[in-house]
Amino acid sequence: MESKMETKPPFPPFTRETATQKVRMAEDAWNTKEPGRVALAYTLDSKWRNRTEFPVGRAEIEAFLTRKWAREIDYRLIKELWAFEADRIAVRFAYEWRDEAGQWFRSYGNENWEFDAHGLMRLRFASINDMAIGEADRKFFWPQGPRPVDHPGLSALGL
Repeated sequence: MESKMETKPPFPPFTRETATQKVRMAEDAWNTKEPGRVALAYTLDSKWRNRTEFPVGRAEIEAFLTRKWAREIDYRLIKELWAFEADRIAVRFAYEWRDEAGQWFRSYGNENWEFDAHGLMRLRFASINDMAIGEADRKFFWPQGPRPVDHPGLSALGL
């Protein structure tokens, strides 16, 4: 039995248009908070660095995301293209969430991504900082799920 080759267009080498599309697709997927769906965008042996965790492979990525979204309540994320070249994309991002005690946070960071020829991410390096914010300081108010097309991005929000 022949297995179907997994692909996740758009494929490298990236143009500004396809890199922007890839970033928005990643943002939309993460905003679903569905670890199994999100993990499908990564190679079977994908390697991550995320704060102090270093998941390898889809199973570890899915477990990481399950833990993450269990503690980051009301999570909403915006990603923005920073740079791209060939099979690599750099993004900056911010997301808002609250903890079990009701304290809101805005987490800021940068990610460096590297893709295989089939459009699957094989490397992801994230650097993230958390800042406690008051509920009145929140900026991400759309319903749970992907950010609406007309909602401002990071630059428009001054973030």
